[in-house]
Amino acid sequence: MFESLSEKLQNITSKMRGKARVSESDLKEMMREIRMALLEADVNYSVVKEFVAEMTEKCKGADVQESFTPGQQIVKIVRESLTELLGGEEGEDKLKVSDSGFNIIILYGLQGAGKTTTAAKLAKLLKENGKKPMVVSVDVHRPAAAQQLKVLSDSIGVDCYIDPEEKDAVKIAKDGEGKARYMLCNYLIIDTAGRTVADEALMEELRDIAAAVNPTEKLLVVDAMIGQEAVNIAQLFEQNIGMDGFIMTKLDGDARGGAALSIRKLTNKPIKYICTGEKVEAIEKFYPQRMADRILGMGDVVSLIEKAQANIDEEEALKAMERMMGNNFNLDDLYSQFEQMKKMGSLKDLVGMMPGTAGKIKDEDLDDRIVDRQMAIISSMTKKERRSPSILNASRRKRIAAGAGVQVSDVNKLMAQYEQTAKLMKQFSNGKGGFKMPKGFAKQAAKMGLKGNMGGLGNMGNLGNMGGLGSGMGTGFPQGLGSLSAPKDTDDGTPFVPAGRRDRKKKRKGRR
Repeated sequence: MFESLSEKLQNITSKMRGKARVSESDLKEMMREIRMALLEADVNYSVVKEFVAEMTEKCKGADVQESFTPGQQIVKIVRESLTELLGGEEGEDKLKVSDSGFNIIILYGLQGAGKTTTAAKLAKLLKENGKKPMVVSVDVHRPAAAQQLKVLSDSIGVDCYIDPEEKDAVKIAKDGEGKARYMLCNYLIIDTAGRTVADEALMEELRDIAAAVNPTEKLLVVDAMIGQEAVNIAQLFEQNIGMDGFIMTKLDGDARGGAALSIRKLTNKPIKYICTGEKVEAIEKFYPQRMADRILGMGDVVSLIEKAQANIDEEEALKAMERMMGNNFNLDDLYSQFEQMKKMGSLKDLVGMMPGTAGKIKDEDLDDRIVDRQMAIISSMTKKERRSPSILNASRRKRIAAGAGVQVSDVNKLMAQYEQTAKLMKQFSNGKGGFKMPKGFAKQAAKMGLKGNMGGLGNMGNLGNMGGLGSGMGTGFPQGLGSLSAPKDTDDGTPFVPAGRRDRKKKRKGRR
Protein backbone atom coordinates (compact mmCIF):
# COMPACT_ATOMS: atom_id res chain seq x y z
CA MET A 1 0.00 0.00 0.00
CA PHE A 2 2.60 2.58 1.08
CA GLU A 3 5.34 1.16 -1.15
CA SER A 4 5.89 4.27 -3.30
CA LEU A 5 5.57 6.73 -0.39
CA SER A 6 7.78 4.55 1.79
CA GLU A 7 10.53 4.38 -0.83
CA LYS A 8 10.52 8.15 -1.32
CA LEU A 9 10.50 9.03 2.38
CA GLN A 10 13.27 6.53 3.05
CA ASN A 11 15.40 8.15 0.33
CA ILE A 12 14.73 11.59 1.79
CA THR A 13 15.57 10.64 5.38
CA SER A 14 18.65 8.61 4.38
CA LYS A 15 20.13 11.77 2.83
CA MET A 16 19.75 13.59 6.12
CA ARG A 17 20.99 10.89 8.54
CA GLY A 18 24.70 11.45 8.04
CA LYS A 19 24.68 15.26 7.82
CA ALA A 20 26.85 16.96 10.45
CA ARG A 21 25.40 20.34 9.53
CA VAL A 22 21.96 21.15 8.13
CA SER A 23 21.54 24.43 6.26
CA GLU A 24 18.39 26.39 5.48
CA SER A 25 18.55 25.21 1.87
CA ASP A 26 18.83 21.56 3.02
CA LEU A 27 15.64 21.93 5.05
CA LYS A 28 13.83 23.68 2.21
CA GLU A 29 14.79 20.95 -0.25
CA MET A 30 13.78 18.17 2.16
CA MET A 31 10.37 19.75 2.82
CA ARG A 32 9.78 20.19 -0.90
CA GLU A 33 10.52 16.50 -1.49
CA ILE A 34 8.30 15.42 1.42
CA ARG A 35 5.48 17.63 0.14
CA MET A 36 5.72 16.09 -3.35
CA ALA A 37 5.92 12.54 -1.95
CA LEU A 38 2.76 13.03 0.13
CA LEU A 39 0.80 14.67 -2.69
CA GLU A 40 1.80 11.88 -5.09
CA ALA A 41 0.59 9.39 -2.45
CA ASP A 42 -2.87 11.01 -2.74
CA VAL A 43 -2.78 12.67 0.69
CA ASN A 44 -5.26 15.56 1.01
CA TYR A 45 -3.71 18.92 0.06
CA SER A 46 -4.74 20.74 3.25
CA VAL A 47 -3.32 17.88 5.35
CA VAL A 48 -0.01 18.05 3.47
CA LYS A 49 0.19 21.83 3.82
CA GLU A 50 -0.37 21.74 7.60
CA PHE A 51 1.91 18.73 8.08
CA VAL A 52 4.85 20.30 6.25
CA ALA A 53 4.39 23.66 7.99
CA GLU A 54 4.43 22.09 11.46
CA MET A 55 7.45 19.94 10.63
CA THR A 56 9.38 22.91 9.21
CA GLU A 57 8.93 24.81 12.48
CA LYS A 58 10.14 21.83 14.51
CA CYS A 59 13.23 21.37 12.30
CA LYS A 60 14.21 25.02 12.66
CA GLY A 61 14.18 24.76 16.45
CA ALA A 62 17.26 25.16 18.64
CA ASP A 63 17.28 21.44 19.55
CA VAL A 64 18.12 20.57 15.96
CA GLN A 65 20.49 23.40 15.13
CA GLU A 66 22.59 22.93 18.29
CA SER A 67 22.60 19.13 18.16
CA PHE A 68 25.80 17.19 17.44
CA THR A 69 23.77 15.06 15.00
CA PRO A 70 21.24 17.42 13.36
CA GLY A 71 20.56 14.94 10.54
CA GLN A 72 19.48 12.27 12.99
CA GLN A 73 17.35 14.80 14.87
CA ILE A 74 15.50 15.69 11.68
CA VAL A 75 14.81 12.02 10.92
CA LYS A 76 13.42 11.74 14.46
CA ILE A 77 11.15 14.74 13.85
CA VAL A 78 9.88 13.23 10.57
CA ARG A 79 9.06 9.99 12.40
CA GLU A 80 7.28 11.78 15.25
CA SER A 81 5.31 14.00 12.85
CA LEU A 82 4.21 11.03 10.75
CA THR A 83 3.16 9.18 13.91
CA GLU A 84 1.12 12.18 15.01
CA LEU A 85 -0.53 12.42 11.59
CA LEU A 86 -1.59 8.77 11.85
CA GLY A 87 -3.03 9.15 15.35
CA GLY A 88 -0.34 9.77 17.97
CA GLU A 89 2.02 7.76 20.13
CA GLU A 90 -0.55 6.36 22.55
CA GLY A 91 -0.99 3.25 20.45
CA GLU A 92 -4.16 1.79 19.01
CA ASP A 93 -7.52 3.26 19.94
CA LYS A 94 -9.27 0.42 21.77
CA LEU A 95 -12.90 -0.57 21.38
CA LYS A 96 -15.30 0.94 23.87
CA VAL A 97 -16.67 -1.43 26.50
CA SER A 98 -20.20 -1.25 27.87
CA ASP A 99 -20.72 -1.25 31.65
CA SER A 100 -23.22 -4.10 31.22
CA GLY A 101 -20.59 -6.30 29.61
CA PHE A 102 -22.66 -6.70 26.42
CA ASN A 103 -21.23 -4.73 23.49
CA ILE A 104 -22.74 -4.02 20.09
CA ILE A 105 -20.52 -3.03 17.15
CA ILE A 106 -22.19 -1.78 13.96
CA LEU A 107 -20.18 -1.83 10.74
CA TYR A 108 -21.11 0.74 8.10
CA GLY A 109 -19.70 1.33 4.63
CA LEU A 110 -20.40 1.46 0.92
CA GLN A 111 -20.97 -1.63 -1.17
CA GLY A 112 -17.70 -3.40 -1.97
CA ALA A 113 -15.75 -1.96 0.96
CA GLY A 114 -15.53 -5.41 2.56
CA LYS A 115 -17.99 -5.08 5.47
CA THR A 116 -19.14 -8.72 5.49
CA THR A 117 -15.63 -10.16 5.43
CA THR A 118 -14.50 -7.58 7.99
CA ALA A 119 -17.34 -8.62 10.33
CA ALA A 120 -16.02 -12.20 10.29
CA LYS A 121 -12.42 -11.02 10.70
CA LEU A 122 -13.29 -8.86 13.70
CA ALA A 123 -15.29 -11.70 15.26
CA LYS A 124 -12.33 -14.05 14.86
CA LEU A 125 -9.97 -11.51 16.44
CA LEU A 126 -12.31 -11.01 19.41
CA LYS A 127 -12.68 -14.77 19.83
CA GLU A 128 -8.89 -15.21 19.89
CA ASN A 129 -8.76 -12.56 22.63
CA GLY A 130 -11.08 -14.62 24.84
CA LYS A 131 -14.38 -12.95 23.93
CA LYS A 132 -17.61 -14.62 22.80
CA PRO A 133 -18.85 -12.77 19.70
CA MET A 134 -21.88 -13.28 17.48
CA VAL A 135 -22.41 -11.81 14.02
CA VAL A 136 -25.70 -10.82 12.42
CA SER A 137 -26.46 -9.68 8.88
CA VAL A 138 -29.13 -6.99 8.44
CA ASP A 139 -28.42 -6.54 4.72
CA VAL A 140 -31.85 -7.13 3.16
CA HIS A 141 -30.85 -5.71 -0.22
CA ARG A 142 -27.96 -7.90 -1.39
CA PRO A 143 -29.34 -11.43 -1.96
CA ALA A 144 -26.34 -13.47 -0.83
CA ALA A 145 -25.05 -11.17 1.93
CA ALA A 146 -26.55 -13.11 4.84
CA GLN A 147 -25.45 -16.48 3.48
CA GLN A 148 -21.91 -15.18 2.88
CA LEU A 149 -21.66 -14.11 6.50
CA LYS A 150 -23.01 -17.48 7.65
CA VAL A 151 -20.38 -19.37 5.64
CA LEU A 152 -17.57 -17.17 6.99
CA SER A 153 -18.75 -17.42 10.60
CA ASP A 154 -19.06 -21.21 10.36
CA SER A 155 -15.48 -21.41 9.09
CA ILE A 156 -14.17 -19.64 12.22
CA GLY A 157 -16.55 -21.25 14.72
CA VAL A 158 -18.52 -18.10 15.60
CA ASP A 159 -22.31 -17.95 16.14
CA CYS A 160 -24.27 -16.21 13.39
CA TYR A 161 -27.87 -15.02 13.23
CA ILE A 162 -29.56 -14.49 9.84
CA ASP A 163 -33.19 -14.33 8.71
CA PRO A 164 -33.29 -14.41 4.88
CA GLU A 165 -37.12 -14.25 4.83
CA GLU A 166 -37.36 -11.05 6.90
CA LYS A 167 -37.19 -7.76 4.95
CA ASP A 168 -37.13 -5.39 7.92
CA ALA A 169 -33.48 -4.66 8.80
CA VAL A 170 -34.41 -3.11 12.17
CA LYS A 171 -36.35 -6.23 13.24
CA ILE A 172 -33.44 -8.51 12.27
CA ALA A 173 -31.07 -6.35 14.32
CA LYS A 174 -33.35 -6.52 17.39
CA ASP A 175 -33.86 -10.28 17.00
CA GLY A 176 -30.11 -10.75 16.62
CA GLU A 177 -29.49 -8.77 19.79
CA GLY A 178 -31.97 -10.94 21.68
CA LYS A 179 -30.34 -14.15 20.40
CA ALA A 180 -26.86 -12.89 21.35
CA ARG A 181 -27.96 -12.05 24.89
CA TYR A 182 -29.66 -15.45 25.19
CA MET A 183 -26.43 -17.18 24.04
CA LEU A 184 -24.50 -15.17 26.69
CA CYS A 185 -22.33 -13.52 24.05
CA ASN A 186 -20.46 -10.39 25.09
CA TYR A 187 -20.07 -8.93 21.57
CA LEU A 188 -22.59 -8.59 18.75
CA ILE A 189 -21.24 -7.45 15.38
CA ILE A 190 -23.89 -6.12 12.99
CA ASP A 191 -23.14 -6.21 9.26
CA THR A 192 -25.28 -3.52 7.61
CA ALA A 193 -26.28 -2.97 4.00
CA GLY A 194 -24.28 -0.82 1.62
CA ARG A 195 -24.88 1.11 -1.59
CA THR A 196 -22.67 2.14 -4.46
CA VAL A 197 -23.43 5.70 -3.31
CA ALA A 198 -24.52 6.95 0.12
CA ASP A 199 -28.13 8.05 -0.49
CA GLU A 200 -30.71 9.30 2.02
CA ALA A 201 -32.63 5.99 2.03
CA LEU A 202 -29.51 4.15 3.21
CA MET A 203 -28.74 6.75 5.87
CA GLU A 204 -32.29 6.60 7.22
CA GLU A 205 -32.14 2.78 7.50
CA LEU A 206 -28.80 2.92 9.29
CA ARG A 207 -30.03 5.59 11.72
CA ASP A 208 -33.10 3.45 12.55
CA ILE A 209 -30.90 0.39 13.23
CA ALA A 210 -28.59 2.41 15.50
CA ALA A 211 -31.56 3.86 17.41
CA ALA A 212 -33.05 0.37 17.90
CA VAL A 213 -29.96 -1.37 19.30
CA ASN A 214 -28.02 1.54 20.87
CA PRO A 215 -24.53 0.40 19.71
CA THR A 216 -21.43 0.64 21.86
CA GLU A 217 -19.26 1.25 18.81
CA LYS A 218 -20.01 2.55 15.29
CA LEU A 219 -17.21 1.78 12.86
CA LEU A 220 -16.97 2.78 9.21
CA VAL A 221 -15.32 0.22 6.92
CA VAL A 222 -13.31 2.19 4.35
CA ASP A 223 -11.78 0.82 1.17
CA ALA A 224 -8.24 2.23 1.03
CA MET A 225 -8.15 1.68 -2.74
CA ILE A 226 -10.58 4.53 -3.51
CA GLY A 227 -8.16 7.27 -2.48
CA GLN A 228 -9.43 10.74 -1.63
CA GLU A 229 -13.06 9.65 -2.07
CA ALA A 230 -12.62 7.66 1.18
CA VAL A 231 -12.28 10.94 3.08
CA ASN A 232 -15.47 12.34 1.51
CA ILE A 233 -17.37 9.14 2.42
CA ALA A 234 -16.04 9.29 5.98
CA GLN A 235 -17.17 12.88 6.39
CA LEU A 236 -20.61 12.07 4.95
CA PHE A 237 -21.20 9.17 7.36
CA GLU A 238 -19.91 11.24 10.27
CA GLN A 239 -22.37 14.04 9.50
CA ASN A 240 -25.36 11.71 9.06
CA ILE A 241 -24.79 8.98 11.64
CA GLY A 242 -21.73 9.76 13.71
CA MET A 243 -18.67 7.52 13.79
CA ASP A 244 -16.44 6.24 16.57
CA GLY A 245 -13.64 5.12 14.28
CA PHE A 246 -12.59 3.38 11.09
CA ILE A 247 -11.46 0.03 9.78
CA MET A 248 -9.24 0.39 6.70
CA THR A 249 -9.51 -2.53 4.27
CA LYS A 250 -7.43 -3.63 1.26
CA LEU A 251 -4.18 -2.25 2.61
CA ASP A 252 -2.46 -5.09 0.74
CA GLY A 253 -3.45 -3.48 -2.56
CA ASP A 254 -1.40 -1.22 -4.80
CA ALA A 255 -3.22 2.04 -4.00
CA ARG A 256 -1.09 4.96 -2.89
CA GLY A 257 -2.28 5.05 0.73
CA GLY A 258 -3.25 8.71 0.98
CA ALA A 259 -6.64 7.89 2.50
CA ALA A 260 -5.09 6.35 5.62
CA LEU A 261 -2.90 9.42 6.12
CA SER A 262 -5.74 11.91 5.49
CA ILE A 263 -8.75 10.35 7.17
CA ARG A 264 -7.49 10.63 10.76
CA LYS A 265 -6.56 14.30 10.43
CA LEU A 266 -9.69 15.47 8.61
CA THR A 267 -12.28 13.60 10.70
CA ASN A 268 -10.47 13.52 14.05
CA LYS A 269 -11.61 9.89 14.38
CA PRO A 270 -9.13 7.06 14.92
CA ILE A 271 -8.30 4.15 12.64
CA LYS A 272 -8.90 1.17 14.94
CA TYR A 273 -8.14 -1.81 12.70
CA ILE A 274 -6.52 -2.49 9.34
CA CYS A 275 -7.14 -5.42 6.99
CA THR A 276 -4.17 -6.60 4.94
CA GLY A 277 -5.63 -9.46 2.90
CA GLU A 278 -8.73 -11.48 2.05
CA LYS A 279 -8.25 -14.27 4.60
CA VAL A 280 -10.22 -14.08 7.86
CA GLU A 281 -7.02 -13.78 9.89
CA ALA A 282 -5.79 -10.77 7.86
CA ILE A 283 -6.81 -8.11 10.39
CA GLU A 284 -4.77 -6.35 13.05
CA LYS A 285 -5.03 -3.47 15.47
CA PHE A 286 -3.76 -0.19 14.10
CA TYR A 287 -0.73 1.25 15.88
CA PRO A 288 0.22 4.70 14.48
CA GLN A 289 3.86 4.54 15.57
CA ARG A 290 4.37 1.04 14.16
CA MET A 291 2.86 2.10 10.83
CA ALA A 292 5.07 5.21 10.74
CA ASP A 293 8.13 3.02 11.36
CA ARG A 294 7.12 0.69 8.52
CA ILE A 295 6.65 3.62 6.13
CA LEU A 296 10.08 4.99 7.03
CA GLY A 297 11.73 1.56 6.67
CA MET A 298 12.52 1.25 10.39
CA GLY A 299 10.76 -2.09 10.70
CA ASP A 300 8.21 -3.31 13.21
CA VAL A 301 9.72 -6.07 15.34
CA VAL A 302 6.89 -6.05 17.89
CA SER A 303 4.21 -6.74 15.27
CA LEU A 304 6.44 -9.43 13.75
CA ILE A 305 6.71 -11.19 17.12
CA GLU A 306 2.97 -10.86 17.70
CA LYS A 307 2.29 -12.45 14.32
CA ALA A 308 4.62 -15.31 15.21
CA GLN A 309 2.98 -15.87 18.58
CA ALA A 310 -0.50 -15.86 17.03
CA ASN A 311 0.20 -18.11 14.05
CA ILE A 312 2.97 -20.53 14.99
CA ASP A 313 2.53 -23.76 16.92
CA GLU A 314 4.92 -23.30 19.84
CA GLU A 315 5.10 -27.00 20.71
CA GLU A 316 5.95 -27.97 17.14
CA ALA A 317 8.49 -25.15 16.93
CA LEU A 318 10.20 -26.38 20.11
CA LYS A 319 10.45 -29.91 18.73
CA ALA A 320 11.91 -28.58 15.48
CA MET A 321 14.41 -26.46 17.42
CA GLU A 322 15.52 -29.50 19.45
CA ARG A 323 16.14 -31.45 16.23
CA MET A 324 18.08 -28.51 14.78
CA MET A 325 20.24 -28.12 17.85
CA GLY A 326 20.92 -31.86 17.80
CA ASN A 327 22.10 -31.60 14.17
CA ASN A 328 19.06 -33.62 13.04
CA PHE A 329 17.56 -30.90 10.84
CA ASN A 330 15.90 -32.44 7.77
CA LEU A 331 13.58 -31.44 4.92
CA ASP A 332 10.46 -32.17 6.97
CA ASP A 333 11.62 -29.42 9.34
CA LEU A 334 12.25 -27.06 6.42
CA TYR A 335 8.75 -27.77 5.09
CA SER A 336 7.32 -27.02 8.54
CA GLN A 337 9.16 -23.69 8.60
CA PHE A 338 7.74 -22.75 5.20
CA GLU A 339 4.24 -23.55 6.50
CA GLN A 340 4.78 -21.32 9.53
CA MET A 341 6.03 -18.48 7.34
CA LYS A 342 2.91 -18.68 5.16
CA LYS A 343 0.65 -18.49 8.21
CA MET A 344 2.31 -15.25 9.27
CA GLY A 345 1.52 -13.46 6.00
CA SER A 346 3.18 -12.47 2.75
CA LEU A 347 6.97 -12.35 2.50
CA LYS A 348 6.88 -8.68 1.53
CA ASP A 349 4.92 -7.75 4.67
CA LEU A 350 7.16 -9.80 6.94
CA VAL A 351 10.40 -8.44 5.48
CA GLY A 352 8.95 -4.91 5.77
CA MET A 353 8.68 -5.46 9.54
CA MET A 354 12.37 -6.33 9.85
CA PRO A 355 14.63 -3.34 10.63
CA GLY A 356 17.33 -2.59 8.09
CA THR A 357 15.87 -4.63 5.20
CA ALA A 358 14.17 -1.76 3.35
CA GLY A 359 15.46 -1.57 -0.21
CA LYS A 360 18.01 -4.36 0.32
CA ILE A 361 15.89 -7.26 -0.95
CA LYS A 362 14.37 -7.17 -4.42
CA ASP A 363 10.60 -7.54 -4.80
CA GLU A 364 11.05 -10.45 -7.21
CA ASP A 365 12.82 -12.37 -4.43
CA LEU A 366 9.76 -11.89 -2.20
CA ASP A 367 7.25 -13.66 -4.43
CA ASP A 368 5.12 -15.97 -2.26
CA ARG A 369 4.97 -18.42 -5.16
CA ILE A 370 8.64 -19.17 -4.50
CA VAL A 371 7.72 -20.64 -1.12
CA ASP A 372 4.84 -22.58 -2.68
CA ARG A 373 7.26 -24.04 -5.22
CA GLN A 374 9.72 -25.04 -2.52
CA MET A 375 6.94 -26.77 -0.59
CA ALA A 376 5.79 -28.58 -3.75
CA ILE A 377 9.32 -29.90 -4.31
CA ILE A 378 9.56 -31.27 -0.76
CA SER A 379 6.07 -32.81 -1.11
CA SER A 380 7.29 -34.71 -4.19
CA MET A 381 9.93 -36.51 -2.15
CA THR A 382 9.48 -39.80 -0.34
CA LYS A 383 9.49 -39.90 3.45
CA LYS A 384 12.97 -41.43 3.38
CA GLU A 385 14.31 -38.70 1.10
CA ARG A 386 12.93 -35.93 3.30
CA ARG A 387 14.49 -37.43 6.42
CA SER A 388 17.80 -38.37 4.77
CA PRO A 389 18.50 -35.64 2.16
CA SER A 390 22.00 -37.00 1.55
CA ILE A 391 20.55 -39.82 -0.62
CA LEU A 392 19.21 -37.36 -3.20
CA ASN A 393 21.32 -38.24 -6.23
CA ALA A 394 20.84 -36.96 -9.79
CA SER A 395 18.19 -39.50 -10.81
CA ARG A 396 16.13 -38.88 -7.67
CA ARG A 397 16.28 -35.12 -8.22
CA LYS A 398 15.12 -35.57 -11.79
CA ARG A 399 12.12 -37.59 -10.59
CA ILE A 400 11.31 -35.06 -7.87
CA ALA A 401 11.47 -32.17 -10.37
CA ALA A 402 9.06 -33.96 -12.70
CA GLY A 403 6.67 -34.67 -9.81
CA ALA A 404 6.66 -31.04 -8.66
CA GLY A 405 6.45 -29.61 -12.18
CA VAL A 406 9.73 -27.71 -11.88
CA GLN A 407 13.24 -27.85 -13.33
CA VAL A 408 16.08 -29.86 -11.79
CA SER A 409 17.80 -26.54 -11.13
CA ASP A 410 14.89 -25.58 -8.83
CA VAL A 411 15.47 -28.75 -6.80
CA ASN A 412 19.16 -27.88 -6.64
CA LYS A 413 18.32 -24.38 -5.36
CA LEU A 414 16.19 -25.86 -2.61
CA MET A 415 18.93 -28.28 -1.60
CA ALA A 416 21.48 -25.45 -1.56
CA GLN A 417 19.15 -23.52 0.75
CA TYR A 418 18.69 -26.57 2.97
CA GLU A 419 22.45 -27.16 3.26
CA GLN A 420 23.12 -23.52 4.07
CA THR A 421 20.46 -23.57 6.78
CA ALA A 422 21.70 -26.88 8.23
CA LYS A 423 25.22 -25.45 8.30
CA LEU A 424 23.96 -22.32 10.06
CA MET A 425 22.14 -24.39 12.67
CA LYS A 426 25.29 -26.45 13.24
CA GLN A 427 27.30 -23.28 13.85
CA PHE A 428 24.75 -22.06 16.40
CA SER A 429 24.52 -25.41 18.17
CA ASN A 430 26.61 -25.81 21.32
CA GLY A 431 26.93 -29.55 20.72
CA LYS A 432 24.68 -30.40 23.68
CA GLY A 433 21.30 -29.78 22.07
CA GLY A 434 21.39 -26.12 23.16
CA PHE A 435 21.86 -22.77 21.43
CA LYS A 436 25.16 -20.90 21.25
CA MET A 437 24.78 -17.13 21.30
CA PRO A 438 26.29 -15.63 18.09
CA LYS A 439 29.20 -13.32 18.77
CA GLY A 440 28.08 -9.74 19.35
CA PHE A 441 24.37 -10.62 19.22
CA ALA A 442 23.65 -9.85 22.89
CA LYS A 443 25.23 -6.40 22.64
CA GLN A 444 23.34 -5.60 19.43
CA ALA A 445 20.06 -6.87 20.93
CA ALA A 446 20.58 -4.67 23.99
CA LYS A 447 21.13 -1.63 21.74
CA MET A 448 17.83 -2.33 20.00
CA GLY A 449 16.10 -2.68 23.36
CA LEU A 450 15.22 -6.31 22.64
CA LYS A 451 15.32 -8.13 25.95
CA GLY A 452 13.97 -11.41 27.21
CA ASN A 453 10.52 -9.95 27.84
CA MET A 454 9.99 -9.42 24.12
CA GLY A 455 8.92 -12.95 23.40
CA GLY A 456 12.41 -14.30 23.89
CA LEU A 457 14.09 -12.40 21.08
CA GLY A 458 16.78 -11.01 23.35
CA ASN A 459 17.21 -14.31 25.12
CA MET A 460 18.16 -16.58 22.25
CA GLY A 461 18.60 -19.45 24.66
CA ASN A 462 14.82 -19.65 24.97
CA LEU A 463 13.56 -19.35 21.43
CA GLY A 464 10.41 -21.29 22.21
CA ASN A 465 8.95 -18.21 23.91
CA MET A 466 8.83 -16.52 20.55
CA GLY A 467 6.18 -18.89 19.28
CA GLY A 468 8.67 -20.34 16.81
CA LEU A 469 9.89 -17.11 15.25
CA GLY A 470 13.47 -17.90 16.13
CA SER A 471 13.44 -21.17 14.26
CA GLY A 472 11.55 -19.56 11.41
CA MET A 473 14.21 -16.90 11.08
CA GLY A 474 16.83 -19.61 10.98
CA THR A 475 15.37 -21.17 7.87
CA GLY A 476 13.61 -18.35 6.14
CA PHE A 477 14.59 -15.03 7.74
CA PRO A 478 16.90 -13.82 6.48
CA GLN A 479 18.96 -16.89 5.59
CA GLY A 480 16.20 -18.59 3.64
CA LEU A 481 15.13 -15.43 1.83
CA GLY A 482 18.65 -14.67 0.76
CA SER A 483 19.11 -18.16 -0.60
CA LEU A 484 15.87 -18.38 -2.57
CA SER A 485 17.98 -17.42 -5.58
CA ALA A 486 20.32 -20.18 -6.66
CA PRO A 487 24.12 -20.16 -6.33
CA LYS A 488 25.89 -19.56 -9.65
CA ASP A 489 27.16 -23.14 -10.00
CA THR A 490 23.62 -24.60 -10.14
CA ASP A 491 22.02 -22.21 -12.63
CA ASP A 492 22.86 -24.45 -15.59
CA GLY A 493 20.60 -27.25 -14.29
CA THR A 494 23.36 -29.74 -13.57
CA PRO A 495 22.79 -31.90 -10.49
CA PHE A 496 24.14 -30.36 -7.30
CA VAL A 497 26.33 -32.83 -5.37
CA PRO A 498 26.79 -32.15 -1.62
CA ALA A 499 30.37 -31.66 -0.48
CA GLY A 500 30.27 -34.77 1.74
CA ARG A 501 29.49 -37.10 -1.16
CA ARG A 502 32.19 -35.52 -3.35
CA ASP A 503 34.74 -36.26 -0.61
CA ARG A 504 33.61 -39.89 -0.38
CA LYS A 505 33.93 -40.29 -4.16
CA LYS A 506 37.50 -38.97 -4.04
CA LYS A 507 38.41 -41.48 -1.30
CA ARG A 508 36.97 -44.42 -3.28
CA LYS A 509 38.85 -43.28 -6.38
CA GLY A 510 42.10 -43.06 -4.40
CA ARG A 511 41.68 -46.64 -3.10
CA ARG A 512 41.24 -47.94 -6.66
